[in-house]
This record gives sequence, structure tokens and C-alpha cells, in this order.
Amino acid sequence: MNAEIRNWIQIGSLEDIPRQGARCVKTRGMTVAVFRTATDDVFALEDKCPHKKGPLSQGIVHDGCVTCPLHNWVISLETGAAQGADDGRTLAFPVRLEDSRIYIDLSHSHEAV
Repeated sequence: MNAEIRNWIQIGSLEDIPRQGARCVKTRGMTVAVFRTATDDVFALEDKCPHKKGPLSQGIVHDGCVTCPLHNWVISLETGAAQGADDGRTLAFPVRLEDSRIYIDLSHSHEAV
């Protein structure tokens, strides 16, 4: 049996986050940025760019990515990986929506490789 155990926590509603924007959740000694795209998809990343630890929550959300406000690194919202020629990754966390309520699982992340 390969059952996956998840620890989902409700962190708010879709309406709490502006389209193409982010809100932060502080937990376990880290800040997690929760992003909403123009099409209402929701993603969660540690709020630290892999380059110089810039606040991704203050970046521009576009095309499934966020651009760091410090040095314009483009980070995938799905995986946390830097795009293009840049190299690095920030933690990405599973997110789900239920009746516009946002749930996040902070116990599972896509670790930096």
C-alpha cells in the first residue's frame, strides 16, 4: 500500500489574495508566499528567491511564474525552480482549493536539488 498522508491546513480563501498577487503565511520559522494567478490557480512557495533571498511575495506574477523584485529572477510557481539560464530552487508546497478555501500542506515540499 502506497498511501500518501497529507497534513492540510486551511489558510484562508481565494478572495483573500488579489489576482496575480500574493499573501504570506508565517509558520515553522519560515514565511510561505501563497500566489493567485489571473486564472485563479493557487501556488505556495517559500518566500525566498534562491538567488539573494528576495521576497517573492512582492514580485510580479505572470505566466505561471513570479519575477523576484530584487534581481528579476523568474521562478516557476509550480516547482519553485529558477527559469532560463538562472540556476536554483526555492521550496514549493502542495496547495488545494475546496469551495474557494485554500489548503496547504507544509509537511511536503519539493526540496531544493
